[in-house]
Amino acid sequence: MKARPYLIALVLVVLVAGLLVVFRTPGGDPAQQARQETSPQAAVEAGAGAGDAYYPTDGNSGYDVTLYDLAITYDPGSRKLDGVATVTATASQDLSRFNLDLEGLKVSEVQVGGQPAKFVQEGDHELVITPASPLAKSKPFTTVVTYGGEPTTINDASLGRSGWQISSTGGAFAAGQPHSATTWFPANDTPRDKAALKVAARVPDGWTAISNGLEGPATRDGGWTTFTWSEETPLATYLATVAIDKFEVVRSKLPDGTPVVDAYAPGTSAAKKPIQSQGPEVLAYLETKFGPYPQRAAGSIWVADQIGFSLETQTRPIYAAWADLETVVHENAHQWFGDSVSIENWADICLNECLASYAQWLWLEKEGTDLDQRYRDNVEQRRDRAAFWAPKLYDMGKGNEFRGVYDKGLMGMHALRKQVGDDVFFKALQTWLVKHRDGNASWPEFEEHFKQASGQPLDGFFAAWFRKSGIPEDQYLLPVGVRR
Repeated sequence: MKARPYLIALVLVVLVAGLLVVFRTPGGDPAQQARQETSPQAAVEAGAGAGDAYYPTDGNSGYDVTLYDLAITYDPGSRKLDGVATVTATASQDLSRFNLDLEGLKVSEVQVGGQPAKFVQEGDHELVITPASPLAKSKPFTTVVTYGGEPTTINDASLGRSGWQISSTGGAFAAGQPHSATTWFPANDTPRDKAALKVAARVPDGWTAISNGLEGPATRDGGWTTFTWSEETPLATYLATVAIDKFEVVRSKLPDGTPVVDAYAPGTSAAKKPIQSQGPEVLAYLETKFGPYPQRAAGSIWVADQIGFSLETQTRPIYAAWADLETVVHENAHQWFGDSVSIENWADICLNECLASYAQWLWLEKEGTDLDQRYRDNVEQRRDRAAFWAPKLYDMGKGNEFRGVYDKGLMGMHALRKQVGDDVFFKALQTWLVKHRDGNASWPEFEEHFKQASGQPLDGFFAAWFRKSGIPEDQYLLPVGVRR
């Protein structure tokens, strides 16, 4: 994600309580039991939550999703969405009850394993499901949820509007971090549970629906058109999107045959096509630094709205009206850092944002900028600016995840490069990406990876730049490789 410039210094992420697995006790009223068993204390006792220290009830340790297969119908005129979500998962423990997250939409029916299941919607987003028969550990199961209503928008004091958003051009799009997915489909909403995605989006003729991955055939019937998309590479739920508008769609291919789909909302193509036309060049350059492009498709979605961020929605980033070429570099770098290799915890967000931000500097270096001089200038200009150095870049605390990662973070990455040398730095990034491709990783693992790759005792360096607040000591602020 790249925040709009005036928002970079103050970005707060609104993370709602996540998915809980709870166990049914014999007797009593089922709805009352659901209310009791999804309380924070009962959730902990039942082993719920994916384990994130900042948001301990997010996600669910009781099952792993492998596929979201979504069929949605959306009418821009009424702003109503109807959906059927088929969620394929494997139980990681014996389950008599489990939860999905769904915000603002009403569920009318749930089936588990082809049998009707009891369900209750609790609080802002909890869908508590009790299957007809318990689910056995290590066994796959399929949940079908029928739901509908008017999707909601999440309003964040710092980042602005996210989740399901109505565009100024009359369409709609889903984008936001970290919980936008649950405003349009039920999900196990944690980055740790990555899954494949299929979308069949039915919209009135004249409208187009764009989503992640590979484009399938479109079919027309009775004044409606259904667009199909398939993303086989596992993605975190916040990286899933659908955008509906009267898009101008441009299809092309990368030199290796990878399909590219670029979608321009009305009024955007004249200004944005010249920027996006450099997308293949951007990807080709990033490959020289990070290794082969890790996705099966590429492209973009350009909206006409001045939203507070652009977002690395997998294979097809969403760009705000203010986005420029550096934003394209940033969001495409995320296809490696954040999308292919996703965070383990929200405390690890520098793995996404510090590296994607540093990719912008790498692009400037390609264009002739002396990064060492740029770095030294930044140090001198900001040496006495305590507020710039204050944010921690790892384990920064709940609500502070996006402070510092875009500016201090990219300087920390350049300092790391100068500390270990170019050969070690770029080789270590590439081996990191190969090791964790399509999975999750943590910042402590990143530190250990670089210590092994460099053969240097980097604990002091990482503490000064990433783990502590304040300006690093001079030996780390100006490593040998960047000193005059």
